[in-house]
Amino acid sequence: MPKLNAAQIIERLERRIAELEANAEIANKDIRALLTDTQQQALNDGLAEQVELKKEKRARTEEEKKELGWKTIREVRLCVLKNALAEANAGLSADYERRQRAATLRQGRIYFEAYGKAIDEGKDTQTAKNWANNELTRAGLNRMDGQAVEHESIRDNEVAEMEAALLAQFKSKMTTEELEQLVMVEDGNKVKGKRKVGKVWGKK
Repeated sequence: MPKLNAAQIIERLERRIAELEANAEIANKDIRALLTDTQQQALNDGLAEQVELKKEKRARTEEEKKELGWKTIREVRLCVLKNALAEANAGLSADYERRQRAATLRQGRIYFEAYGKAIDEGKDTQTAKNWANNELTRAGLNRMDGQAVEHESIRDNEVAEMEAALLAQFKSKMTTEELEQLVMVEDGNKVKGKRKVGKVWGKK
């Protein structure tokens, strides 16, 4: 399985958190797959702490459990996942910049390797440049000549993921009223989009 970037981790963490809050059953491996080694250790420590706490301090009512700090496995998992989400959000910009640098380095390597190979094969300069740019297109990267291609590049997809993660981050900080207003706006935009499609195809 390819390594997930920060935007993908955020999206999956938010999904798991929502599932846990809805009391859905989630396999342990599916939770741990989104955690770093340090975060997995925090989960182990949290669960072990609860085992010891419940041995040492008995509680008969829900109020007593709350006062003593008792937590269910689901609550411990939620706490760890929310902390992991906060860490992922904090590192989102740095992760994006790292991937941008990696994409730029890969772009340069592919271009100049292809250009050099074409020159060695006896191609003229312009043909070698075209060949190198075509290699970038095949790799899903932006061309050096600035020519646009029809398909989305890997960088375009990463920008879209970044925007989606930032939107999710903003939504998490909204009040209930603000979220309701946002949903109304998004629903209104969907209706407008359907109307435009209907006009194109001669429908009302």
